[in-house]
Amino acid sequence: MAATSAAYARKPRRAGPSRRRFGGPGPLFVAPFLILFLLLFLAPLGYAAYLSLFQQRLIGGTVFVGLDNYVTALKDPLLLYGIGRVALFFLIQVPLMLLLALVFALALDSGLLRLARVIRLGIFVPYAVPSVVAALMWGYLYGPDFGPFAQLSRDLDLPAPHFLSESRMLGSLANIVTWEFVGYNMIILYAALRTVPQDLYEAAAMDGAGAWRIAWSIKLPALRPALLLTLLFSVIGSFQLFNEPNLLMKIAPDVISSSYTANLYSYSLAFTGNQLNYAATVSFLLGLVIVIASYVVLLTANRRRAA
Repeated sequence: MAATSAAYARKPRRAGPSRRRFGGPGPLFVAPFLILFLLLFLAPLGYAAYLSLFQQRLIGGTVFVGLDNYVTALKDPLLLYGIGRVALFFLIQVPLMLLLALVFALALDSGLLRLARVIRLGIFVPYAVPSVVAALMWGYLYGPDFGPFAQLSRDLDLPAPHFLSESRMLGSLANIVTWEFVGYNMIILYAALRTVPQDLYEAAAMDGAGAWRIAWSIKLPALRPALLLTLLFSVIGSFQLFNEPNLLMKIAPDVISSSYTANLYSYSLAFTGNQLNYAATVSFLLGLVIVIASYVVLLTANRRRAA
């Protein structure tokens, strides 16, 4: 009996559920992300929220004003016009970009293209170009005095195209962003297509379905989650439009003002007008607009899927 008790005492006890759940190296792997998330995201966000509740005045210095900055921002025509302009940009650019990405992904997945890897790399390469470089490059191409299109038009005795005019500026910006991000979205859609089982294609072919029927009935339904993901990314990216108008403003200052987009307006308030408190307010409202737009997209997609 004593020997049995001694052996039981030497036997290691199995960890209980709570010990197994919270022990081990798991928290150590998660800790770097949590620390960076806290320092680089939550802390700046909280500080910006703190700044948005104050106002810098000539008399009295920094004064707590509560939600007065938000009330002012909701009535600010420059901010409202900037958000409306970006919303129009979204409605024009995103459908065209996603349609091109979808066509390229379907064409590459069909297996009918020669040099498919080279073509795929060529479509994706513009995404590897920094947006600043892309804006500078297209700004040179758009130039009404020094651009190649203007020089070619003068050589042919034709009027130079005004890509940077007020009526064409939004389309010119949409062209730059589309050139940059078609390849990125194409890769997402193409990767989703590669996960579709080949058995579905073989079964559809045995039933007499052609390439168009397979694309419509099998590939497009399989791409719905990927299309929703690219659409959400496009919502966020469109409302944060900054680099392209900020650089083209140097070429066309009469067309692009410091409030051309909401993000550019917030930047100008902070670093040109030195209105840090109001800039924080504008940034928060822009983030709220992005959250609402993303929620509307998700809600619409879920309703269509349920129907």
